[in-house]
Amino acid sequence: MIQEFLFSKIHRATVTDANLNYVGSITIDETLMKAAKIREWQKVDILDINNGERFQTYVIKGAPDSGCICLNGAAARKVQPGDKVIIISYAYLNSDEIEGHTPTVVMVDENNKITNKK
Repeated sequence: MIQEFLFSKIHRATVTDANLNYVGSITIDETLMKAAKIREWQKVDILDINNGERFQTYVIKGAPDSGCICLNGAAARKVQPGDKVIIISYAYLNSDEIEGHTPTVVMVDENNKITNKK
């Protein structure tokens, strides 16, 4: 049996920009992407802590160490710069992979710099 599990998350990132005139997605600082094992073009869930919005989009790589968390296109209507978001990726695991699976959790500060990684 294959089941879907939390693979990784970037916890309480600060939205730095919302660009309505871009063709969809979320741009994430490449350093954060690597730390969270999130890949470009991967589908992610975005949970806005400020307003309760929950939605899916795909990832575009942003400049490393820029702190960039920018929602683009239609998703830009669901957030405001300064909002705190949780960015979640999932993985499908088979029975053998489930036991011992531990998700990667990347904690960041108000400037989206990594403070802790589990």
